[in-house]
Amino acid sequence: MILTDTHTHLYYETEPSKRAELVKRCLDNKVGRLFLPNVNSATVPLVLNLCAEYPERCFPMLGLHPCDVKEAADNENRGFLEELKIIRNAIDINKIVAIGEIGIDLYWDKSTLYIQKQAFITQINWAIELNLPIVIHCREAFDELIEILDQEKNEKLRGIFHCFTGTEEQAEKVIGLGFLLGIGGVVTYKNSGLDKVLKNVDLRHIVLETDSPYLAPVPYRGKPNESSYLIYIAQKVADLKQMSIEEVAHITTENSMRIFGT
Repeated sequence: MILTDTHTHLYYETEPSKRAELVKRCLDNKVGRLFLPNVNSATVPLVLNLCAEYPERCFPMLGLHPCDVKEAADNENRGFLEELKIIRNAIDINKIVAIGEIGIDLYWDKSTLYIQKQAFITQINWAIELNLPIVIHCREAFDELIEILDQEKNEKLRGIFHCFTGTEEQAEKVIGLGFLLGIGGVVTYKNSGLDKVLKNVDLRHIVLETDSPYLAPVPYRGKPNESSYLIYIAQKVADLKQMSIEEVAHITTENSMRIFGT
């Protein structure tokens, strides 16, 4: 059995021995494939270095997270155009498996919607040009995001809706656009409603993820998440689908191979 975590920020742990322990616990829990999205230019080397350390386990994705889209440079941040330039340069000289994580986030700051859209569309165009999937971050911006995907529709445009927590109708829209649903720890939460949505979604449209160190599943909810906890997410999906965890692992890993090409 091989489980695939399609979205983990494992590189946030920079202490080598602790990071090695995290990887060991993954392997102990049959989590053998880890896909790492950066969030900004500063995290590009963290992602690339970890993937170089575990080339058969870790796979890099590069993009500019919507929460890191800033209008202009200040003492702490580069402007988004400079960030995009640095990230694109890294993409051009490194082999990556996806553009991500990218998207729109209106939870923290609605005032940056216009430039978030600009950054998102720019990176969609990168993905189409390079024939790579995109990994989408969407928070309180579903309609805005779907509008852009409709507008930019292309036979090469595909990917994953990371941390999907929407309705059945929204799931159908995402699937109809050729995207997979990234299912994480929220599916284990008692009142999330995601369990009811997933009962009516074919497993071939689903991949699993942790988004570690965030959104830990039950029984670790409220504590730091880690990729080894993917086994709890997989078991919950298996229970919902009334199938074995081995079958869930096989299908969702196959889905990840199909979307990432590796």
